[in-house]
Amino acid sequence: MTQTPKPQSTQELAFWKTKNMAEMSREEWESLCDSCGKCCCIRLEDEDTGAIYITDVACKLFNPETCRCGDYANRSKLVPDCVTLTPVNVSQLKWMPQTCAYRLVSEGKDLPEYHHLVSGSRDTIHEVGMSVQDAVTSEVLVDEDDIPTRIVIWPGEPDIV
Repeated sequence: MTQTPKPQSTQELAFWKTKNMAEMSREEWESLCDSCGKCCCIRLEDEDTGAIYITDVACKLFNPETCRCGDYANRSKLVPDCVTLTPVNVSQLKWMPQTCAYRLVSEGKDLPEYHHLVSGSRDTIHEVGMSVQDAVTSEVLVDEDDIPTRIVIWPGEPDIV
């Protein structure tokens, strides 16, 4: 008698728990992004203390409805100071959001329940209010001198880094 193979559990399919970041395929790496949009918000650094503050002003390429880059393939060309995350640099970027899946995994932590790889839906992060969906303004619409007045604290984030 042949037994039906046991289906893999979600735990067994959790590549972020079984692989280090350098072992992940490009598809797995890209799927870690939860589309919160927090990393696309402009940050300001206090020259005296080094403290980093986040604003509600987003990169000109950021789409506030989808919480994704409007031209992901060309982002580094169009926005030269856009940081491309890699398995090497992600743990060194202390300004990355505390809730960022890349940061969490690099720190050996699990993904939150609202992450699409756990919940099964890319909408969960927005439904629970952990993204910047429809809550940011494009940098092209904000005078550079006004950016310091736009400092915010996003859900799950400390007031300064």
